[in-house]
Amino acid sequence: MKPYVISHMMSSVDGRSLTDGWHLKFASDVYESTAASFKADGWICGRVTMQEISHGTDYLKGLAKNLPVERTDFFAKRDASQYAISIDPNGRVAWKNNTALDSHIVEVLTRAVPDDYLAYLQSIDVSYVFGGDTDLDLAAVLDTLARELGVKRLIVEGGSHVSGAFVNAGLVDEVSVLIMPLVDGRSAHPSSYEISMDAWKAPTYLQLTSVERADHDAVWMRYTRTSRP
Repeated sequence: MKPYVISHMMSSVDGRSLTDGWHLKFASDVYESTAASFKADGWICGRVTMQEISHGTDYLKGLAKNLPVERTDFFAKRDASQYAISIDPNGRVAWKNNTALDSHIVEVLTRAVPDDYLAYLQSIDVSYVFGGDTDLDLAAVLDTLARELGVKRLIVEGGSHVSGAFVNAGLVDEVSVLIMPLVDGRSAHPSSYEISMDAWKAPTYLQLTSVERADHDAVWMRYTRTSRP
């Protein structure tokens, strides 16, 4: 059974999602406190965000010793209180250990990743699952997380391309948007959801379930997905 998936994003009033230059010291605390209210079994971020969290620049090479590593899912821990799920198709995030923000790391990979990367993840007890040969099937990934780890509720926290991919695939049950009290205005900055034109399928229609004034003049809106336009 597919986990219940919540897309939880923070943006400016004009929908920009990159926070550099905002100078809002409270923004992260408001975002994390609202995210914690979902009591999710895991949170999902893309490669760029996870690289920032890992603080790693490269991983140890040579552990595979020129031998092929079997392309089967690897679970170093099955009873974590929470999972940090890294969407990293090509295996680039250089983790230093198997936790991120007190959550056990699960790498989501394609089978095209190097053997050395898989051997390295095993050496530091980072779990990983395969979502496809060269491209990720996110629905299959969610099915694996539910079946193998008992995950029932997940938060997708970005970046904008990862969030867009989950929405575009019809896998998001609820959209949560935390709007910060500023206008960004930089045209080069992405919106909360980015989907390439060749991948875009249709709009995702939503039904408003709540609006709340959060701390520091932020506005928190929650929607559920609906089939009707």
